[in-house]
Order: sequence, then structure tokens, then C-alpha cells
Amino acid sequence: MLKMVEVDTIAGLRKFVNFQFKLYSGNKFWVPPLRTDEMNTLRWDRNPAFDFCEAKYWLAYRGNEIVGRVAGIINKRYNEIWDKKTAKFGWIDFIDDEEVSAALLDKVEDWAKGKGMTTVCGPLSFCGMDREGTLVEGFEELGTISTLYNLPYYMKHFEKSGYVKDIDWVEYELMVPREIPERVDRIGEVVLKRSKLRIAETKKIKELLPYGKELFELLNVAYKDLEGAVPLTDKQIDMYIKQYFSYVSTEYIKIILDENDRIAAFGIAMPSLSKAFQKAKGNLFPFGFLHILKALKKNDSLDLYLVAVRPDLQNKGINAILMTEVNKACIRNGIFKVESGGELEDNLKVQAFWKHYDSRQHKRRRSYIKSIG
Repeated sequence: MLKMVEVDTIAGLRKFVNFQFKLYSGNKFWVPPLRTDEMNTLRWDRNPAFDFCEAKYWLAYRGNEIVGRVAGIINKRYNEIWDKKTAKFGWIDFIDDEEVSAALLDKVEDWAKGKGMTTVCGPLSFCGMDREGTLVEGFEELGTISTLYNLPYYMKHFEKSGYVKDIDWVEYELMVPREIPERVDRIGEVVLKRSKLRIAETKKIKELLPYGKELFELLNVAYKDLEGAVPLTDKQIDMYIKQYFSYVSTEYIKIILDENDRIAAFGIAMPSLSKAFQKAKGNLFPFGFLHILKALKKNDSLDLYLVAVRPDLQNKGINAILMTEVNKACIRNGIFKVESGGELEDNLKVQAFWKHYDSRQHKRRRSYIKSIG
């Protein structure tokens, strides 16, 4: 008999986080998150998103065995900004059993109806900085630390429960050119000079930290018109700086400044930590951090995370400058392969840019939606 249990204690939350480790045990494509990061994101007393979000968590039990989990989230700021009455489901994992998946989604839908919502969509999270979307292509590709992995049967279960496609994101694998064409370099220099821009020198973390807050403020401005975007609050910005700047590699963070030393654009990439996180098995200690440090120093793969250009400087070739600078760093450090990260399937400008590289579109993820009104 199936039983649904609401998670409302820290001990229950640990079970909620740990279920995925059992479900994906032995899967060579799944990249486990750090348990501490998952707990901090889900804890009501630690994630600043709870200033404007409500969330409920449920575990599905069959007897004494956990067979599924799901989170229900209502982001009040999202609903206000985009004039929606939408709840999200996220952190959803389950065995290949339609009774289990239906029960999990029913819980979220019933809760959402009680809160006056008219649609449910997911898998989504508290904000776009978290891992989102169901993998629908690329099940035999190694995941990244910033994206979700799931088993192929998830799609069938969501559709069986009445969910349809809302948004797709595509991802590319890019092979790094071993030489930068002289013409590309020259054009970059011309664009920088014409727009009175320069590339910031940030060789150490302490030189990067002063730019941290302004980076995320620019991200808010650059992405504000994208469907579903919700600006990060000061508390969220502080959290992400603390969470991510502790293990970034400044070699792959490129910041472009204007003549007044304001950030005009930036690109953030990092040596792939996928295999390191697999070896860490969700734990930094006692040895997980050693795998991460090793991957940061010696690697042949890179993950792209964020690129943002100030609106007044967009469509002026600055994206190409950022990518060229990252390309140079890859050549210096023996990086041969780059993961693009997720981008909306209709973002044709970015996808046109990848055509200049030896590339393949190898993953696709999807957000599903259902009317409950």
C-alpha cells in the first residue's frame, strides 16, 4: 500500500535528499549534488528564497521503503511579476511505477488548488540558479553539477498524468579550437577600443570577490525580459557568492569593464566537476574536497555557466570576446571539450554562435505544465 508522508523535520529532509542516491546508485551518467548544498537550498530557515516562496515536501512510502519524492513550490514574486497563478513541482524522483508518480503529482496539485493556483509546472525550483528541467534527450551523456539527470521513463509518467510540454532547453558539446584565428583576435581588440572597454585582471579569488555583487546585479538586468525570470534579492546574491565563489577558478571567469570601471559583461565557466562529484558521492568530507581540488587543477573538460552583457552593449560582439578569452584559457590549460549549459530552444542567436565551433546538440530538457483550474 502506498503512503504519502509530508516532510516537516530536518531528519525527514535528510531522507528526502538521500533518496536520489539510492535511486541512481550505480548510474554512471548521474552526477550527485552535494548533500550540504541540497539541505541548505531546501531548508526553510536557510534559503533566502523562503522570504517570498512557500514550499511543501512529500515522500512516498511502500511499506517501510521510500519509492518517490516531490517538492511543491509557490514563488509569489514570480506570480506577481508575470501575472500568474502557478505552482511548481521540483525535486521529483520515483521508481518506474505510475501509481507512485501519479500520487506525488496529485499531492502537489491538491496543495496548489488549495492555495488558489490554476496551473502546475515543473520540474522547476525556487529560482533559475537552481537545477531545473526533465532530461528528455541525452540519457547516455555525463551530467554536470548544474543540471538535473533523470531516468528515461520520467517523460512517460508526466504525460500520463496530463502534463504537456511548456519549455525546452538545449545543450551543446563544443570542441575547443587549438588556435584563435588572428582576425578574431583583431576584431575583439577593435570592439573593446571602440566601446571603451577593457578586460579585468582577476587572477585570485580575493581580486574577484569585489565584483561578486555587481555580477549578479548585471545578471538581473540582462535576463529580466526572459520568460519567467525573477530578479535575485540581495540575500540570494550573498548566498550564491558564498556558495559558488569558494571553488571557482578565476582562469575561466572573464569580466569586461567600461571606462567607469562598471561591469559591462561577464562570462563564468569552470573545469568540469562531474567526475569529481561522482567520486565525492555527495560529501565534501573527509575526501570529497580533494577530488574537487584535483579536478580544478587538472582537467580536459569545461562547463559554461553564465554569460551576461549589459543591455546597452548587447549585439556589439562582446559575447564573441568573452568566448575568445575563455578559448585562450582552454588552450593554455589543455581543455579540449566544453559543455554549453542549458539555453532556451528558441534562443537562435546563441545557437548560431555555436555553429562556428565543432559542436553537437547532445542534451535536451523540458519543463511540463498542466492546468488545474
